[in-house]
Amino acid sequence: MASEHAKTQVRPGSEGDLTALTDLYNQYVRETAITFDTTVLTPEERRPWLLSHPVDGPYRLMVATAATATGNSERILGYATSSPFRAKPAYATSVETTVYVAPDAGGRGIGTLLYTALFEALAGEDLHRAYAGIAQPNEASTRLHQRLGFRHTGTYREVGRKFGRYWDVAWYEKEL
Repeated sequence: MASEHAKTQVRPGSEGDLTALTDLYNQYVRETAITFDTTVLTPEERRPWLLSHPVDGPYRLMVATAATATGNSERILGYATSSPFRAKPAYATSVETTVYVAPDAGGRGIGTLLYTALFEALAGEDLHRAYAGIAQPNEASTRLHQRLGFRHTGTYREVGRKFGRYWDVAWYEKEL
């Protein structure tokens, strides 16, 4: 695993990542209940999301990459974000975090690398708590969040409907 990590780099996301990030996200839209979006997005539709995550401040986008076999380009293995928790001003010191890993990159520690880099980047920000909603069941995501210090705070039962059924969302909290 150490050699896998040595080949993986984590950096802030950029405009040049938009198509690959959209493709990764759309795979989750089409195939899973991990996101409650139900229709795929174009890169242009996803651009406002990307632009809402600058390289500084409390709302970040971190991207994990690996060199392609030819070494001429990078392959995106996943990404992690911090975003506004709620719109009202009193929530400004709270963020909602999320992590998406390419399905063929799962189980290699990419989620841990991404979240570690994200929380290191946020360390100097005026933030108090991070929250994560995990559509259930999702044992891998639950383990990842617990390993990184999140604790379960509650579950919204049958809060989202996708693929003809209702899904629960477990909420986790981390002190920052």
